[in-house]
Amino acid sequence: MQEPRNYYQASNDDKWVEAMNQELTALEKNNTWDLVELPPGKKAIRSRWYSNLSLTLMGYNQIEGIDYFDSFSLVAKFVTVRMFMAMEVAKGWPLLQLDVNNAFLHGHLDEEVYMIPPEGYTLTAPGYVCKFKRSLYGSKQASRQENIELTVKLQDFGFVQCQHDHCLFLKITLDYFVALLVYVDDILLTGNSDVEIAAVKSHLDNLFTIKDMGHAKYFLGVELARSVHGLLVTQQKYLHDILRDVRMLEYIAASTPLPSGLKLTANDGALLVDPGPFRRLVDRFLYLSFTRPDVSFATQ
Repeated sequence: MQEPRNYYQASNDDKWVEAMNQELTALEKNNTWDLVELPPGKKAIRSRWYSNLSLTLMGYNQIEGIDYFDSFSLVAKFVTVRMFMAMEVAKGWPLLQLDVNNAFLHGHLDEEVYMIPPEGYTLTAPGYVCKFKRSLYGSKQASRQENIELTVKLQDFGFVQCQHDHCLFLKITLDYFVALLVYVDDILLTGNSDVEIAAVKSHLDNLFTIKDMGHAKYFLGVELARSVHGLLVTQQKYLHDILRDVRMLEYIAASTPLPSGLKLTANDGALLVDPGPFRRLVDRFLYLSFTRPDVSFATQ
């Protein structure tokens, strides 16, 4: 069955209509919004259904200083991710991965944001609009508010937020040590107490509903393979995707970025008509340096 591209296509199929109704029911149960009259001087923002039938706010219509103030969301530093993995290997602890389901729907909104009722939504009060209590996909502050909500809940459960990386949380007592690392909706978890780790999983699942992915195998585009010798960390698929996108899969590997003995001269050269693809490629290689420090110098 082909996925619909918009509400009009979905509304012609009873199965997709049912799926949209289930999505709207889930949002209502999550207390995502209240139905209110639009206050004078306020503007309601439209939403749309995407192909995966997730209701998404057209956040590009939000006005900074009115509909949102801060949109920056913390993510774990790569050096912290490497340290986290190194600690797990050194201690012989399990490296577990969790995924927060519908993460962006959990954050509470501080600003007044109004939405025109979505297509397919039957209003109990005609003429009303949706006033958000929680964030929705597409809203500018969704990721930030989700991170704040998760941080508060972890601290309530006894975790201490690291001051050097606010996405690292530690829970330390005389009996156990548990560490948790957050990257948006992906979580790494390790420690020396199976009982406490199970308690953390249960606590998060009760609050947010999480997917327990077991031992981490693929995290942020990084492949992880545990063996008796340690933890093998690679980005083979990520590198393959880069080479495929630039049509270089058939090229022969080189031992150095440039031929040895090559003398470079100062030459500005012609400007690129569209520098976007080059910048994206450099950015992807910078991310590749997570497991390939040998490319760091060439990409600086």
